[in-house]
Amino acid sequence: MWQTLLQELQQGNFKSLARSISLVENEVAGYEEFLQSLPASHTPVIGITGPPGAGKSTMVDSLIDVLTNEGKKVAVLCVDPSSPFNLGALLGDRIRMSSWYNHPNVFIRSLATRGSLGGLHPKIMEITDVCRNAQFDYVIVETVGVGQSEIEIAGLADITVVVLVPEAGDEVQTMKAGLMEIADVFAVNKADRPDADLFVRNLRLMLAPAYANTHREIPVVKTIATQKQGTKDLWLKIDELLQQHHTNERRSWLLAEKAYFLIQKKRMKGIEKKEMKQHIEEEINKPGFNLYRFIQRYL
Repeated sequence: MWQTLLQELQQGNFKSLARSISLVENEVAGYEEFLQSLPASHTPVIGITGPPGAGKSTMVDSLIDVLTNEGKKVAVLCVDPSSPFNLGALLGDRIRMSSWYNHPNVFIRSLATRGSLGGLHPKIMEITDVCRNAQFDYVIVETVGVGQSEIEIAGLADITVVVLVPEAGDEVQTMKAGLMEIADVFAVNKADRPDADLFVRNLRLMLAPAYANTHREIPVVKTIATQKQGTKDLWLKIDELLQQHHTNERRSWLLAEKAYFLIQKKRMKGIEKKEMKQHIEEEINKPGFNLYRFIQRYL
């Protein structure tokens, strides 16, 4: 089954791609062998991140428009926050990309974070690798926008675009959130709003000391994604960085984290959260319940 699926995947079959993602996401028997059989791919991965309300989904929609007009084939993975109770996606803002769902050169998949703290899906690396083997020119990953912990995307993507808005607050808060460190390109969206030019100027001033250390200027592009203004310039900057064979030094850190997580998961096999929850419900009202004593039965 997996060999046939891989062949169909490599031919660019969208149904096989959707099925492959579901099988990997739900850890169907044999999915690990399937992942191990994936050949190396050099399809560029572009990460779109930034604080909530910055217009990331609209930005992705506008970028899809630019790429499809150039005849490119694009996969888009949209990561939504999930309910802490049923782990399903909470946001329904993919309606902003609804015009692309039937486009022959565009594949869009929404994924829930399932409690992952880095703004991504726990199997985003695997799913991204599956997409990279499906004959796409580019894979775009849009993250939740959770602020402080939104760093994982920097390790996954070849180019990370941080989307900001002029009224997002003090620029220092943006820097404190860690977004300054992970950006390869800044997109100041909703640039028709008051103080946009001042925000861009202050942002460039803040970035200036970093240029001396990296010898590379981080581009800042003004956009109005709702009107599809500036996104062509943004794409040119992204493409320019891709052409420079931009190396992602942070990927090894993400891979180390991922390897640790996979090994940890293997060691934890056989321990089910639902079963643990039932045991806690049985024990929690008993006198002297102690969580640290409770976990000893699993150690």
